[in-house]
Amino acid sequence: MDLRKLKTLIDLVADSNITELEITEAEGKVRIVKSGSQVAATTAAPMQVAIPAAPLVAQVPGGSEATAPESPSVPAANKASGHIVKSPMVGTFYCSASPGGKPFVEVGDSIKQGETICIIEAMKILNEIECDFTGTITKILAENGQAVEYGQPLFVIE
Repeated sequence: MDLRKLKTLIDLVADSNITELEITEAEGKVRIVKSGSQVAATTAAPMQVAIPAAPLVAQVPGGSEATAPESPSVPAANKASGHIVKSPMVGTFYCSASPGGKPFVEVGDSIKQGETICIIEAMKILNEIECDFTGTITKILAENGQAVEYGQPLFVIE
């Protein structure tokens, strides 16, 4: 659902006697609730929207106001020495080709540039991530099945 359509829906609820509107589409689910003079739009993943117009407030599920997405904290990555392999996309990190399968790499493994080191699933597509550096894996910073962000550190290679 695009921003213009969402804005139109919020305006419709604000200007009408409707107190609540919920719409589900392929891109996500939107729930707009009017309480008093405020209209709150609650969205379900993957869509999060904040519309700067008084008295409208966009909320994410959980009740907090929508702000810039928080980046996951990876304390070890900031202090790690060596080459850091970062996620090239948003998705789900997998360390092996199948559940319970042997991981592509483990700490202490020697790796060559171009070898597959993990899989990131994005939009139901499994993307093999290749190493861009030759060396030894010293740290694995993501856990199997963990959601990862673009640019998030995944491995440290020395």
